[in-house]
Amino acid sequence: MRYLLFNKPYGVLTQFTDRLTDSNRLSRDTLKSYIEVPDVYPVGRLDRDSEGLLLLTDDGWLAAQLIHPQYGHKRIYWAQVEGIPTDSAIQKLQRGVTIKGHQTLPAKVRAIAEPRLPERSVPIRYRKLVPTSWLELCLTEGKNRQVRRMTAAVGFPTLRLVRTQIACLTLQGLDLGQWRDLTPIELQTLRKLVNPRSPTGISMSSKSSSPTLGCKSPRNSASRNTRSSRSSRQARRSRK
Repeated sequence: MRYLLFNKPYGVLTQFTDRLTDSNRLSRDTLKSYIEVPDVYPVGRLDRDSEGLLLLTDDGWLAAQLIHPQYGHKRIYWAQVEGIPTDSAIQKLQRGVTIKGHQTLPAKVRAIAEPRLPERSVPIRYRKLVPTSWLELCLTEGKNRQVRRMTAAVGFPTLRLVRTQIACLTLQGLDLGQWRDLTPIELQTLRKLVNPRSPTGISMSSKSSSPTLGCKSPRNSASRNTRSSRSSRQARRSRK
């Protein structure tokens, strides 16, 4: 079986084919532009306009354990929002907000300094005289566009969204558009975490804007799997 981590760029669909492609418009980037490993599928999804960590595997049991709401595995996001959230707004996000009749579960939310991230391929839209700021959110559920709807519900729309962590797996060591296989240690830790008979607690670091949960990521292990969006598009053009 294969277990891959991918740092998804903005504008890439979390699927290997674009079902809406037709002859009248340009095709959109998909995972196929970056990952040439057969028969692996995303565990959960990231919206096209979101970025960050994606896990892909052909292990159906593990995928089901990670995405099933019963088990509440953590997902951590960095959200750039319009405005500077008040303490009251952050407390509302922590307690849970109502989105389309659904009350979100309690979450860990805090303001963080602007993280070091690569420039987005499509710049965010700034409004003159309106500042932006960053939040870190740790959720245990994954409703459709949940982070964006949560911050909008308390009056601070999300401008940029990056997922940095899934359970014990992080973006550490992965450049934008890179993928790599999980290490044996990471896989062992992940399997122990998702086994309901062997619960493992995880928490966010309170001192750093880069939370860690104990999984070690190898340095430079993804370099041979790098495939930038620019090179992918050039390759597709050359084949036409």
